[in-house]
This record gives sequence, C-alpha cells and structure tokens, in this order.
Amino acid sequence: MNRKMKVVFIGSGNVATHLSVAMQKAGYVIGQVYSRNEIHAQALAGRLHCDWTAKTGEITPAADLYVFAVRDDALPGLLTQIPPNNGLWIHTAGSVPMDVFEGHAAHCGVLYPLQTFSGNRDTDFRRVPCLIEARWPEDETRLHEIAGRLSDSVQTLSSDKRKFVHLAAVFACNFSNHMYALADQLVRGQGLSTDVLLPLIDETAAKIHVLSPSDAQTGPAVRGDRQTLDRHLALLPDPATREIYQLISNHIYKETEHEQHSIRPV
Repeated sequence: MNRKMKVVFIGSGNVATHLSVAMQKAGYVIGQVYSRNEIHAQALAGRLHCDWTAKTGEITPAADLYVFAVRDDALPGLLTQIPPNNGLWIHTAGSVPMDVFEGHAAHCGVLYPLQTFSGNRDTDFRRVPCLIEARWPEDETRLHEIAGRLSDSVQTLSSDKRKFVHLAAVFACNFSNHMYALADQLVRGQGLSTDVLLPLIDETAAKIHVLSPSDAQTGPAVRGDRQTLDRHLALLPDPATREIYQLISNHIYKETEHEQHSIRPV
C-alpha cells in the first residue's frame, strides 16, 4: 500500500498518540483525529498538524485506514455511530476480537502493539512487537506492510491467541508494576528513595533475557524460608497487602515442588 495513504485516528490516548506519531514518522499522512474530548483531540491534532473533531458525524469517510485506539468497552458502541465506508478499519486492543467489526466494516483487522505506553515517555517503535490480524488475505498483506514500516517484529496472530498474549502482558507488565508501587510505598515509608531498588529491578528484568523466569526465581519463598516469610508478614499492617504477599509466596513455593505446600500466616 502507498505510504502516503490517508489515516484517521479515532482516539487520543497513549496508544493513539504513540502509534500516530510513529506512523507519521514512517511517512503516512494522518488526516484527522477524533476524540470525544475536544481538548485531547486538539492536542494530538496539533502535534500531528492535522484536522480534528469531537463529533462522530464529522469523521471523514474518505480515508484509507481508520485506527480505533479507544477503551475496549467503548469500541462496540462507538462503531454503531460511524457509517460504513471503503476504508480498512482496525483496532489496537489485545483482548478484543476482530469480529467486533462484524456488520460495521467490510475490511477490518487488528494491529496490537505489544508495549506499555505513557504520555511523557518516548518509545522506539521499531522495538515494539506488532501482532496483526485481518479478515481478508489482501488486508493482512496491507497490515503487514504498515506494521513492517513501524516495527522490526511483526507477527500474524488470531484473536484467540492474542487474548492469551494480552493476559500474559497484564501479568508481566501491569502486575509487576503494581509490585513496584507497593515496594515504593514500603521504602518511602521508611524515609528512603526508590532509587535503592532500581539496580535490583533492572537486574531482575535483565536476567530473563538469558534465563527462564522459573530459573531466575530467588527469595525466601523459593527457599521455603518460613521465618523470613513470617517476619515479612508481621511488617505489613494492611490486610490486602499481606494477602498479596501470602498468595504470591504460596504460589512460588508450590511451583518449586517442596514437600509442604503452604505458608503459615501470622
């Protein structure tokens, strides 16, 4: 497909921002941004130097590609507000099946960038795996070309498999980041900076490039060190945090196949 194809972005959040900027850098023409939030639509359109709208009725019907980068639960309702056209409609969600477009678009697909995006951090899109899917072979070819201009890693994946990748990503990214947040609270509670943990966090992430996560596992739970586990539990006044500690420690302990498969709570 011609790199000068006209693209409309529907959504103005982190994914829409990073993906639209990457597509523009790759030579694609971002013709319009839609967002129900006028301020957000204007902000992204200003960055891309394109038109914007906050009304679905004003979305141009003449684009080649429509990228829906909105909340998963907002997508089905939004699709009912946009008249069908001849463009290729794609969404960027990990857990939403491609058939969400059924009855709305003749040409449709998915381009799921497997990465965490934050508004105040630049992302090297060439290092972002892009998982694609399309209804028709010709549309898959088009999507593969588009994704290939953005990323060095493009893979066709069905909706059924992609939902498991998204689930795994929640464990690997969202849950691990929540652990960082809990750790941050603990050290800050003692008047310390999170900087003291950064080398440990960096090494933990680096190890799984050369070891399986199971082989890289360390700590009191994998050793079955009950005394340390009980001491840690005693330091956690919040019942929810204490439960998290127990559940994860129990799971680690069981995965190591020790003879005894539970951690005694305090």
